[in-house]
Amino acid sequence: AANAIPRVVLGALFAISLGLDIRSKVATAAILVFFVVFFNAFQGVREVERNLIANARILGADDRRLTTEVIVPSALSWIIASLHISFGLALVGAVVGELFGATQGVGELIYSAEHNFNANGVFAGMLLLAAMALLAEAFITALENRLVRWRPPAVGSEIQI
Repeated sequence: AANAIPRVVLGALFAISLGLDIRSKVATAAILVFFVVFFNAFQGVREVERNLIANARILGADDRRLTTEVIVPSALSWIIASLHISFGLALVGAVVGELFGATQGVGELIYSAEHNFNANGVFAGMLLLAAMALLAEAFITALENRLVRWRPPAVGSEIQI
């Protein structure tokens, strides 16, 4: 039921309840990201092969080792996939949070440029957001390549000779 609430609208409620400082922006970004990351992580844990868990138990793994050496690595590709999606949502949440009374930030830059009919300022803010998203995407991809080396290459990404 909580996932059905239009979360962007919550930016105004957070601005009223938490004030116009950074807390309302962080809360707006976090609520946009939470369900994506949570449900992907949940599904990733559910998709862990039961044979892996059974084999780890046979080899004497306790709950902590089972979690850190079997479940989390198996669910990691799901979690990182959610990060690819959720970073863009976090940017949207931060910008929406800044639209409600911010005195600085990219959202405020876009908002003030829009109200002054400054198309260049709006596009500059959009380009800045796009650059931030591309840098974050490159960072998440590098993190993914480092953490899930064991994963087979994606279909079509094999080197053709």
